[in-house]
Amino acid sequence: MQGYESVPDEAFAKSRKCFGELEDWMASEEAAGLQHGELEEQLDARGRELLRRLFQDRLDLTASREVRRHDVTGEDGVVRTRAERGRTRPLMTKFGQVTVSRIAYRSPGRPNVHPQDAALNLPEEKHSHGLRKLATVEAARGSIEAAGAAVTRATGVTIGKRQLEELARRAAAHVEAFYLWRVIEPAPDGCPLVLTFDGKGIVMLPDALRPATAKAAAASENKLATRLSPGEKSGRKRMAELACVYDALPVPRTPEDIITTPAQQRRKKKAQAAKPRGKGKRREPQARGKWLAASVTDDIPAVIAAAFGEAERRDPSRRREWAVLVDGNNAQIEAVTAEAASRGITVAVIIDLIHVLEYLWQAAWSFFDKGTPAAEEWVADQARKILHGKAQQVAAGIRRRATTYGYSPAERAGADECARYLHNKKDYLDYATALAKGWPIATGIIEGACRHIIKDRMDITGARWGLDGAEAILKLRAVTASGDFDAYWRYHLRREHERIHHARYRETYALAA
Repeated sequence: MQGYESVPDEAFAKSRKCFGELEDWMASEEAAGLQHGELEEQLDARGRELLRRLFQDRLDLTASREVRRHDVTGEDGVVRTRAERGRTRPLMTKFGQVTVSRIAYRSPGRPNVHPQDAALNLPEEKHSHGLRKLATVEAARGSIEAAGAAVTRATGVTIGKRQLEELARRAAAHVEAFYLWRVIEPAPDGCPLVLTFDGKGIVMLPDALRPATAKAAAASENKLATRLSPGEKSGRKRMAELACVYDALPVPRTPEDIITTPAQQRRKKKAQAAKPRGKGKRREPQARGKWLAASVTDDIPAVIAAAFGEAERRDPSRRREWAVLVDGNNAQIEAVTAEAASRGITVAVIIDLIHVLEYLWQAAWSFFDKGTPAAEEWVADQARKILHGKAQQVAAGIRRRATTYGYSPAERAGADECARYLHNKKDYLDYATALAKGWPIATGIIEGACRHIIKDRMDITGARWGLDGAEAILKLRAVTASGDFDAYWRYHLRREHERIHHARYRETYALAA
């Protein structure tokens, strides 16, 4: 076949023999008597052995063709004058264990050098890159125990729990560098740049808690011995900070597009049902090019600084409008404001509308009995006013109503809390401008990331995390959620090649070139 080198007849003799044995078994009465599921299982196991032998034969052929060199040096710069063929090392692959044979270049009193290790990009440990990738994907997806079981089901290879944890930690080593290296596709004209942040607690091992949390946990005395009372915290969690940067395809809307009464919603559903499928108009901004980051070791300012760095790489000339969506957390707002000022960037900070609605509902229960339909109408009316840019008027109206009707301090507590919130956050409630420009006004993307990246994996029953393990899993889940895992893995392998082999064999590469 054109483009392929001729192979000696004996090169893949073992593989051909294995295939012949598999072919004979498939034609046997034993195979004929199996149900299709049983046949499938047998073929999976026997086929894996065939692939393992093919892999081994290919390695053996490579070893037989390795040319003896006289210019090999080690990291110490000393030329290795002696050469010994047949020096082997094991490699555990997805098909089973194989043996890599290569020339060892030697010098008395100095470590051996194996240039073929660099040519094959062999890992430091026993596990192949393919097996490492599978283990990494499964460790990021579910518990370490479940990951080990998944790897065994897929490959027949058993990897210990500690080995899986170490493989995951090493796999996450280059995530930050990958995002600094990658080429960013330009956003369509007119797309605002959106940054959004949130945090969620992770149950940690005692020595992985932040000092303040550990001190509070040690000093706390719970009211009950067997469970926490309302308002009490276990003192076992450390906050992980999440960030997302994305380009938003703008969709201008009106407050009435966002908030409708139940009656209006029913009419809207009827109108939409009458329209042909596919003819509906997009009613919310569309996110594209999402970059997600999560860290349990970095604090809020550090994560926000990383997000601003990503945003500047997308908009180095600062020609786009920047919008920051948060849930009202003062620490986040202060960090965003400080970071923007230090970089000389103008940003519009917007508080998630859903959090504002929760405060409105608190006020509603000061004025209405629980479950009263009028409360829903009142909340919708106040929300529309806020969306029109009248948050201060709404706050004043809530206080006035509570005073006019003579509510007691306990009865009006929810109303006062809502009015206070609207007044304190007035600078971040400019929804009228955001809607007119087509920006998002809710933090659904980062809220979803909190659930997917943290809760679905880190909150597995009984999980207690150390810092290194938690940080690695967060990074891997974030790069996966961003849709970048395959590209990241290729970059990771290149960096591994540089780390393990480049310094050791750079002189060899230079001479060969």
